[in-house]
Amino acid sequence: MLDKIGIAKRIAQELENGTYVNLGIGIPTLVANLVPEGMNVEFQSENGILGMGPFPTDADVDADLINAGKQTITALPGAVYFDSAASFAMIRGRHVQLTVLGAMEVSQQGDIANWKIPGRLVKGMGGAMDLVASAENIVVAMMHTNKHGESKLLSSCSLPLTGVACVKRIVTNLAVLDVKDGVFHLVERAPGVSVQDIQAATAGDLVVPAEVPEMQI
Repeated sequence: MLDKIGIAKRIAQELENGTYVNLGIGIPTLVANLVPEGMNVEFQSENGILGMGPFPTDADVDADLINAGKQTITALPGAVYFDSAASFAMIRGRHVQLTVLGAMEVSQQGDIANWKIPGRLVKGMGGAMDLVASAENIVVAMMHTNKHGESKLLSSCSLPLTGVACVKRIVTNLAVLDVKDGVFHLVERAPGVSVQDIQAATAGDLVVPAEVPEMQI
């Protein structure tokens, strides 16, 4: 079973050289620390930076340099800053090849709910709705179940949707799953996790191949 850093390490394997990538709040932000050596990836943050680097050390913290989740970050050589209008023009113009988002629920149709729990005060959906509507590829990083042990991979979402039929791949602490033809497809299992564990933690329909390889982390 993976921890949050393990999930981010597995998602780092989805990165491709020379691409623009947006990282959502939570587990996705950890991916910036785990880019494979020798790979050039441009991380974009919707608050107005292209060329975001890993989290800073205590000695390098700049309180004015933050990501969309208000975490302090670093900027790589050649990074550029711009206003929100330019940032969302980049997103809506489909210039971001990969978006990595956290989620509270994902349905087997690829719907994602990640911005609101009814009855709880939230500041807004942020840039998530623009990202899911515009990204070429959306990967979700999340725990397989919620704090009550209930599955977050469902036949249909119960929470307000962020996007419809947009998620292609999900990486959880238990497995890697793809969304195809209205069902979840098991691709890989986390170290020490059995197929039966994944089936028991998945509420939606799950297609399991004859052989399910273990993740290489």
